Amino acid sequence: MSAQPDHAPAAPYAPAPGAPAELLAQLRASSRAQRWVPAFEQEWAAALEDSRRTFSLAGLYEVVHVWQARVASAPAVDAFLASGRDDSTFVDLEEIRSRRR
Repeated sequence: MSAQPDHAPAAPYAPAPGAPAELLAQLRASSRAQRWVPAFEQEWAAALEDSRRTFSLAGLYEVVHVWQARVASAPAVDAFLASGRDDSTFVDLEEIRSRRR
């Protein structure tokens, strides 16, 4: 009999060892560098400190994944904003939830 549960969650995808440095280079080259670089560095530092406390790399992986997604989606966001589409009908679910309270 194994001591391992048969329903163990899948381990998070581990980014390449150089992914954080490559990501930071992309952020520095971005037109959003002034805002994004400090935000990434702050999130990375917090995840690194948490990793030291917990001996888990999951937080670091999550920071890399989230920022990779932000960088990847930035051109689509820019295109939407440049298109002049009307987003005034956007429904803010958090606002609706706070009104119910």
